[in-house]
Amino acid sequence: MSFDNLCKLLSEKHPVTFASWVLGKAQTNVEVLKTELSIEPIRADYVTFLQLQGRILHLEFQTKLESTPPLPLRMLDYWVRLYRLYRLPITQVVVLLLPPAPETVIETVFSVENTRHEYRVIPIWNENPELFLNDPALLPLAPLAATTQPQTLLKQVVERVNQLQPGQRAEISAYTQILAGLKYKKDFIRQLFREGMMRESVIYQEILAEGEQIGEQIGEQRGEQRERSLILRQLTRRIGELPQEVLKRIETLSLEQLENLGEALLDFQAIADLEVWFSTLD
Repeated sequence: MSFDNLCKLLSEKHPVTFASWVLGKAQTNVEVLKTELSIEPIRADYVTFLQLQGRILHLEFQTKLESTPPLPLRMLDYWVRLYRLYRLPITQVVVLLLPPAPETVIETVFSVENTRHEYRVIPIWNENPELFLNDPALLPLAPLAATTQPQTLLKQVVERVNQLQPGQRAEISAYTQILAGLKYKKDFIRQLFREGMMRESVIYQEILAEGEQIGEQIGEQRGEQRERSLILRQLTRRIGELPQEVLKRIETLSLEQLENLGEALLDFQAIADLEVWFSTLD
């Protein structure tokens, strides 16, 4: 599926959302019209015609400006055919998916002698990404939106995709990865989406939980070891060298028992005091 055709598919699946976005005003009653235009019928492969209240919205998605016939002439041709068929005002909007070469003039007018026809152009690379990030229908376009940190933006997109309901996530993820391919390297796209899907998986969550549990256990063990070392130093200072069997007994104490021993050893004067304390544990 081509990039332009994918955008057409999205706009026809979510006509209200796309009409509201390009017109900058909430739309409610929107109907998708057929794309075959009469008089020597042509099929508009990458355009969407939407019936609004008292108006036709013609959406065209372009990866590149260059086309045959040129885009301005094609827009005039569509306008004439649409008006002949529906006799309604027509708003034409071209959504450009990629910026053209530097110094390229993006035309929005067809003009030859007395004939002048205007249409709108939306360069998607100038659009605020928040609009796309906050709407699942527009989310596949988000990687192409305005940003000074493209990798960070794509990571945000992956996070939003993973927040979708499971039934919706797979479809939107596939569309998003296709369109992201216009701007990002495929390996980077695959890596981010693979990591994102793994984070959402049950297996990953179990691994993460196990890791946290192991981390807590290691922390407790280190805490016990520090406490044990401290108490041994204090005991040695107070009652001298400790017998080997006493050292082994201390090694078996829990962290709570070590803390209790630390409080009790202030009253110890000799090894017998320590042995008495041990007897209270039995």
